[in-house]
Amino acid sequence: MIEDTIAAVSTAKGKGGVAMIRISGPDALEVAKKVFRTHGAEIAPRKCLYGDIIRENEIIDDGTLTYFAAPHSYTGEDVCEICCHGGIYVTSAVLEAVLSSGARIAEAGEFTRRAYINGKLTLSRAEAVGAIIDARTDNQLKLSSSQERGVLSSKLSEIRENMLAMLSRSYATIDYPDEDIAEVEREEMRHSLDKIVSELENLKKSYRAGRAIAEGIKTSVAGKPNSGKSTLYNRIFGSDVSIVTDIEGTTRDVIEHTVSLGGVTLSLSDTAGIRETTDAVEKIGVERAKSKINEAELIICVFDASTKENALDSEIIDLANGKSAIAVINKCDCEKKISPEFEKKIREKFKYVASVSAKTGEGVSIIAEIVSKMYDLSEINISSDAVISNARQHSSVKLALDGAKEAREALISGESNDIVCYSLERALAELEMIDSRNVSEEIVNEIFSHFCVGK
Repeated sequence: MIEDTIAAVSTAKGKGGVAMIRISGPDALEVAKKVFRTHGAEIAPRKCLYGDIIRENEIIDDGTLTYFAAPHSYTGEDVCEICCHGGIYVTSAVLEAVLSSGARIAEAGEFTRRAYINGKLTLSRAEAVGAIIDARTDNQLKLSSSQERGVLSSKLSEIRENMLAMLSRSYATIDYPDEDIAEVEREEMRHSLDKIVSELENLKKSYRAGRAIAEGIKTSVAGKPNSGKSTLYNRIFGSDVSIVTDIEGTTRDVIEHTVSLGGVTLSLSDTAGIRETTDAVEKIGVERAKSKINEAELIICVFDASTKENALDSEIIDLANGKSAIAVINKCDCEKKISPEFEKKIREKFKYVASVSAKTGEGVSIIAEIVSKMYDLSEINISSDAVISNARQHSSVKLALDGAKEAREALISGESNDIVCYSLERALAELEMIDSRNVSEEIVNEIFSHFCVGK
């Protein structure tokens, strides 16, 4: 049982119109009463009151107080939220008054952690709260909002109930063989396991799109000097963040930004043009470019259609070998000088090819469509479908799927019900790790360590 009361500023740091100090715990109301004067109005749950904020018997600000009585609050505890003016000093002074009245400063993510402990949120929904705060793209927000609303938790619960129903009926025939309980038909068991396996496979498959949105894909733009890499980079990003000139070797260092393309979150790097050089600074840039390309999960290889190909273009093809890659034949608005033979080679070596003009924007939308297709975004509705989005969830779903398949194979091979149920129980235990209250303290600590103080 949690016995202490915590407090923190729950609005963003810095100067603003309004700031909010959240207090949660058994003494939240008593602490709030010491620092907030309502001018005689009665404090009641879910009622917002205007009044004065007091520190050491002096008024330091005016604002509002809202009280949420347990268990009808975000944390499941008594919660009071004091809103004051959003100046840096006044916010600090109000928090200081709250702390000196009996609360302690909250740790990072402690409000949401208490919501999880008190059963207000499942673990996947708690993770989604942090993801909403950290969202940098529209699709990240849509996905995390869907998970916070419980779309994933509901699907996990549905699969879990199907597993439990099958286990309970099967074990009844094992434990009470003399009772008048109809044995679960093998065909019915097979049908149930097929459904469980299919739903787990869909969840596992969703990870490719979920991870691409939530965590992002390390992506490098690669090509020889003056192929139009930086122009394409700026076009994708939507702003002139990379310097563009006609001088070879302009880009000498790695430029990185996060951008959404085709709904996928890309950690996008513009790199120096690949070539041999005697310039010491550019040489470092080329080495860094090659390092980024090696680290990248996706490479956008840019080829200049307005010039005759050379050995550097072939080197770009070699660098992308064995990796997820998109070939971009750039400068399609210019006279084509790249040979038909080399263009044919590009189309043979790359599964995905787009002809574009980074300068005019022509064809760039095709790259977005390709990226979306590569990461399966066209196959899901991120606002309404159950999607797993991190390695912890993926690992549990994968192991649960292995157990369910093992149970099905045991059934097909004619093993007894108790053998089938043993494998299904293992699958159930793995699935429950995603939202269970029995997750290890180490995992819980890791999840909430990424939260900000005040949430």
